[in-house]
Amino acid sequence: MAQFISNRSNPQRREEAPRQQTNAGWLDRIHFVSPDADLFNEIARQAAQAVAHADQYRNKPSQMRRFYDELLLWETRVSQQPREEQEAKFAEYLPFIRMLNAKAAYAEGRRLVDRTFVDLMRHTLKEVTSPQTLTTCKYFWEAFMGFYKQERQD
Repeated sequence: MAQFISNRSNPQRREEAPRQQTNAGWLDRIHFVSPDADLFNEIARQAAQAVAHADQYRNKPSQMRRFYDELLLWETRVSQQPREEQEAKFAEYLPFIRMLNAKAAYAEGRRLVDRTFVDLMRHTLKEVTSPQTLTTCKYFWEAFMGFYKQERQD
């Protein structure tokens, strides 16, 4: 009897979509220390296309904007400091900047974003190691958002 019960499926359990594979071709070209000449153009366009077309029910523009706005907030807080204090403030804020990864994972768990977006966020935040790379990250996401809006017209 116990074996019969354990083999029964739970009708209330949500079916999980298979994990999507991120296109590592464009993801591996995202570097903020020595950025590729196409970082804000072709690479951002490819990333936006991948995220926009990954799942039609996830990755809504409002979600993308929420993450971009928070990244913009942290970059502004660092860049508004006097130049000699930027490194110290950056080090102070870095844990909160990297916490965007946890927020992206939470949004994925709530089915608001997909794995492609989470992988992109994780990769770009991993590249943030200084105030200068944080600014480059902001510019990348700004370009991404422009191309994303073009790809996803909702």
